[in-house]
Amino acid sequence: MPQLDLSADPVELTAALVDIESVSRDESLIADAVEAALRAQTSGFDVVRHGNCVLARTDRGLPTRVLLAGHLDTVPIAGNVPHRRGSGFDEHYGIDDEFLHGCGTTDMKSGDAVFLHLAATLENPAHDLTLVFYDCEEIAAEFNGLGHIQRDLPHWLAADVAILGEPTSGLIEAGCQGTLRVRLTAGGTRAHSARSWMGDNAVHKLGDVLTTLASYQPRRVDIDGCEYREGLSAVAIGGGVAGNVIPDAAHVDVNFRFAPDRSIDTALAHVREVFAAQLDSGSVTLELTDAAAGALPGLAHPAAAALVAAASGRFRAKFGWTDVSRFSALGIPAVNLGPGDPSLAHRADERVPTSQIREVTDLLRGYLSA
Repeated sequence: MPQLDLSADPVELTAALVDIESVSRDESLIADAVEAALRAQTSGFDVVRHGNCVLARTDRGLPTRVLLAGHLDTVPIAGNVPHRRGSGFDEHYGIDDEFLHGCGTTDMKSGDAVFLHLAATLENPAHDLTLVFYDCEEIAAEFNGLGHIQRDLPHWLAADVAILGEPTSGLIEAGCQGTLRVRLTAGGTRAHSARSWMGDNAVHKLGDVLTTLASYQPRRVDIDGCEYREGLSAVAIGGGVAGNVIPDAAHVDVNFRFAPDRSIDTALAHVREVFAAQLDSGSVTLELTDAAAGALPGLAHPAAAALVAAASGRFRAKFGWTDVSRFSALGIPAVNLGPGDPSLAHRADERVPTSQIREVTDLLRGYLSA
């Protein structure tokens, strides 16, 4: 089993975690290493293993509890394990620095390394701590280890504020957007294309839907000083059976990314309103195919406000969906905060500046210390 030194430079700890392959559903080795290191190298933590999730918490009777959560899995490796190092000017980041390259450097083993290092080295904690390292975040939600903990060990998720180590370039990204997908389907009558007047073209009926999407003006909304930008987009389209047949069925899939002040129900109602003309005419039908609620930033909560202060007031809205939504649903303010640029996640050239790993470590050490 790989040996992890939690007291080492968090950059070195990141490199060691990256070198343990942990593609989703194959996290047992990294979970073993994390569990063993927490048991042997920290004090005051109760450590529990749940499948390939590793949980640890203190109970010092401090007035507040901060939960630090990170997933251990990565997307499939693209020839980028083990890690490698490089130095010099990086055009993407626009900085001259040392970089760690490899699968998971950004998403999110550098965040995991920061949390593990702090668990072993924090001397005067101002808060009780809960650490949650979980599996299967990168695949379908039914496998997500945090969801399993919420179902099986819900008391482990109690906290005053939660921090997910997702990559944010060292800034606080608060809350997250909600997302839903709908399928708009049109029907018609099949006919030979040489006698098109004898048919009823289902693809043509989607023209008004696409025109509506092209002219849609997305909303911007400010919540706790974070501006969330919505978007309504066609993401897939299908129809037709052959090059000489008038299609009798066609569909377009539409994704709505909505600000967290909307619920799934109100977001769906808005989508129905956008396509009301097509729905009322009967030219299309609408089916909800997928949905996940967003998360309010909750930065006004005292525990979250203290984190913003520790970050020198640097925060922004989170675009996209993350597991902060699970904490928001429990009434726990949650933010994303970790090293690395999220736009480099899942890429073969994934990399993180070593200075960001140390900066996030120092930021959180200041916030967590008395």
